[in-house]
Amino acid sequence: MTPTSTTPRRRALLSTGPGAHSAPAPATHDSSAAHDSPATAGTSPAGAEPAPAVDPAPVEDPAQAAPTTPSAAAGTAPATAGPSPRTPRSSSMFSSLKVRNYRLFFLGQVVSNTGTWMQRIAQDWLVLSLTGSSAAVGITTALQFLPMLLFGLYGGVLVDRLPKRPTLLVTQAAMALTGLALAFLTLSGHVQVWHVYLAAFAVGLATVVDNPARQSFVSEMVGPGQLQNAVSLNSANFQSARLVGPAVAGLLITGVGTGWAFLLNGLSFVAPIAGLLLMRARELHVVQRTPRGKGQLREGLRYVAGRPDLIWPIVLVGFIGTFGFNFPVWLSAYADDTFHAGAGAYSLFNTLMALGSLAGALLAARRGTARLRVLIAAAIAFGALEVVAATAPSLWLFALLMVPIGIAGLTVNVTANTSVQMATDPAMRGRVMALFMMVFMGGSPLGAPLVGWVTDAYGPRIGFVLGGLVSMAAATTIGLVLARLGGLRVSLGWHRGAPRVRFVPRTRTEEHLATV
Repeated sequence: MTPTSTTPRRRALLSTGPGAHSAPAPATHDSSAAHDSPATAGTSPAGAEPAPAVDPAPVEDPAQAAPTTPSAAAGTAPATAGPSPRTPRSSSMFSSLKVRNYRLFFLGQVVSNTGTWMQRIAQDWLVLSLTGSSAAVGITTALQFLPMLLFGLYGGVLVDRLPKRPTLLVTQAAMALTGLALAFLTLSGHVQVWHVYLAAFAVGLATVVDNPARQSFVSEMVGPGQLQNAVSLNSANFQSARLVGPAVAGLLITGVGTGWAFLLNGLSFVAPIAGLLLMRARELHVVQRTPRGKGQLREGLRYVAGRPDLIWPIVLVGFIGTFGFNFPVWLSAYADDTFHAGAGAYSLFNTLMALGSLAGALLAARRGTARLRVLIAAAIAFGALEVVAATAPSLWLFALLMVPIGIAGLTVNVTANTSVQMATDPAMRGRVMALFMMVFMGGSPLGAPLVGWVTDAYGPRIGFVLGGLVSMAAATTIGLVLARLGGLRVSLGWHRGAPRVRFVPRTRTEEHLATV
């Protein structure tokens, strides 16, 4: 095959988005079928014959957009068993809320996410109050995400085997009990820092299964035709709760103490549990569960390793999650040590970042695609904004910079999440999303203590700059790798009097020299 014959396939890497192909690749009986992706996926497996890179006509029945041919390597049944319920096509920012089951899920998560943010703020401030150490805050964050690093992939295997709704009922109840136990210890005056460490680790254990189950369950509620919109609205949900949760937590901490924030978080899980119980099972999009078998963990890793459109976004969010998202460490240190403003400033920083994140989520909900070039640009902007914020001379300038940081960070999260989900076979989605969340969240046990130590030793500004520089470097490097895989090159020039950087196709001569 000549070097130019794979150019359309490679160019698609930086423009991957839902609907980038007109139809799924034909089913085959060899092992390459394990890499077949849904019709909404942006790319086909490396080395496969490229499909036309054109936008398809809208699919009236979203169930038809998902592949129904099993992966030969996976040995699973078809991804959809029987007809799935029709769902409305994405036509507005809130179109997926027309689906009753998803609407119940969404409303329950609004309440629960508000409580979760209240506990996060109260937990970080309680540890800082008990120890006076940013490193201790980093250890708390690390313990909460350590189970994801250790057991995340196994959680994905379980999620692919188990029914999602009963699984979520168990995990949500477990996290509710953890919040109530921590509330009892704090309100009774017996809380010690190791209690907080233990509670953070327990929540992390529940998250190992809860996170990939929630991610995968979204597609069962709304179908592939609404997945982009629903994922974006989930992020908007989480970030809108982030606007309320920190503000309420700040009032409770200064007014009556951290214990009440823990209590309200424990009680908030009543809402999502009730929403799950009220759902109509017959309206869910049926996805065949993966039968128990050997080698399923290795199978999931091989599946991702053979897909550049999956592996590189996961690597990027790994770097950013490990080094760029350590805000509990940095923001508490800025509030306490740099600006000497207390819990109110810490709550303000989180609230303004949530405002930016909410704006980013709503913008993502309006977009019809999740392109890798958007992911790379947002990741570079995210790192650059962190570097700028680290040098802010005043509290108010630092606080205002939290808004664009929130927009860029949320764009990275939603774009990576959506592009990975929509490029993944439904039979593999639990394992792939477990790997995604393990890399994104599981990096915190490695990054948070390191960033906490740097912050304690050299100050919050140095710690924040370090996170931003690592994020920028990772995004730039991975962007260049994807450009090379996509048969593109960097073009530097001027446009209307301003410098412009673009990725443009290589010439045939350049591609031939690159293969020599």
